[in-house]
Amino acid sequence: MFKNFKISMLSLRIRIFLSMIVLIIVASILLASISIIQFKNEAKQYHQERLEHKEDAIKENINYVLSNTTYPLTSGNLALIFKDKIHELSDIHNLEINIYDLDGHLLKSSKSRFSIDAAAPPIPKYILKLVQSSIEKRYVDIKNIDGKKNRSSYSLIKDDKFKPLGILNLPYVEDDSYYQTELQNFLIGLTQVYSFMLLVAFGVAYFLSSYITKSLKTISDKLSETSLNQKNEKIVLEASSKEINLLINAYNAMVDELEESALKLAQSEREEAWQEMAKQVAHEIKNPLTPMRLTVQSFQRKFDPNDPNLKQKINDYSETLIQQIDTMSSVASAFSNFASMPAQQNETLNVVDVIELTMDIFNEEYVHFKAEEAVIISKIDRTQLIRIITNLVKNAIQAFPENQQSKAVCVNVKKVLNNVIITVADNGLGIAKEDFNRIFEPKFTTKSSGMGLGLGIIKNIIENYKGTITLESQIGKGTTFTVSLPIINT
Repeated sequence: MFKNFKISMLSLRIRIFLSMIVLIIVASILLASISIIQFKNEAKQYHQERLEHKEDAIKENINYVLSNTTYPLTSGNLALIFKDKIHELSDIHNLEINIYDLDGHLLKSSKSRFSIDAAAPPIPKYILKLVQSSIEKRYVDIKNIDGKKNRSSYSLIKDDKFKPLGILNLPYVEDDSYYQTELQNFLIGLTQVYSFMLLVAFGVAYFLSSYITKSLKTISDKLSETSLNQKNEKIVLEASSKEINLLINAYNAMVDELEESALKLAQSEREEAWQEMAKQVAHEIKNPLTPMRLTVQSFQRKFDPNDPNLKQKINDYSETLIQQIDTMSSVASAFSNFASMPAQQNETLNVVDVIELTMDIFNEEYVHFKAEEAVIISKIDRTQLIRIITNLVKNAIQAFPENQQSKAVCVNVKKVLNNVIITVADNGLGIAKEDFNRIFEPKFTTKSSGMGLGLGIIKNIIENYKGTITLESQIGKGTTFTVSLPIINT
């Protein structure tokens, strides 16, 4: 039932709700996990450092006793030297102290005599080896006994000439009750805070979804209803942003121009010419409308209210829409004569950035973009460059049969000498060699529908820039279009 379910099937409003809820839940789980780990690490570090400090202090006291004793400093005399002192040291430091000989046999313990086994177990041989082999001549054995972690440090006792006399053992039981209480109080507070944030998220999500989707949905509905076969109604809507208002005004202007063109053609007696022109207009207007729709859909799919770059992304989406609007406006005024192309509005821009932004409108997963250089600066009409890329990529996508499983469209841009080289390659049906010379002719097409104007128009645009467009193709393997445009810096 849920196998074929896709998140893209959900509305933008629902996705905002889900995104914010999931974000808060994930954040709370992540913060709780990090806090638990941090508390555990702090407790571990505390017990480790506390044992080390205790051990250092006791060893200082032991060295002091050894330096002032009248007994010869031998392993066998340790029991006599610390006969009384060991209890005093244990009381001072509030820690059990055991002294062993170098073979691991107990010599003296701070425990009461009656609490010591008649034959106290020796230190395990593996611990003796670890103490002797370690650089610090020290080893800490960690065990869990009755649900509590027990640390037991073993270190060498040396005389003033650094000769080993015995082994000092300090058993230490970790008490984490304080940290457990602090952790519990923290998690309770965290749950309360994130529960409140979850309630706030519902309100914020509702507001954002209503604010963002209202105008976009109205425009999207109107765009989907636009047709040359009927009178198109203008959009009457006062949007909440400048970019949306520009989109509405451009659409309304396009509707006026289309209506004016239709009246002029209707007055002529060339019915056949009118029918052809109507199809041409529909084809060329559909090219910008499709990327505009894809842009809106891409915005819905990628929207994240907590993205720190949200404002920049909204500006990028708006810029893409405005660019397509400019394309529609310029194209609408040029259809009276195929040779009459929109006037070039050359501007200095990064060709790579413009192409990459144009590629964002295509949602297909098999469409890929690669730039061999990050910056290629040239003077060119942004709208016409977008038109070239959009038309070539759209043709590549349409080159696939419906039953093809593996699809790939690769767009590459690079700089060769003083030229920008753009390639659009697909692994679709391919084009027969006999059609190579006709592929750029107006009205010629290898598709089952359409007038075949797109490639002819972009060829005209490219040649106006003294550039070239070529193709390579094999039936059943795919097609590659290569566009070469001279870099203009003056």
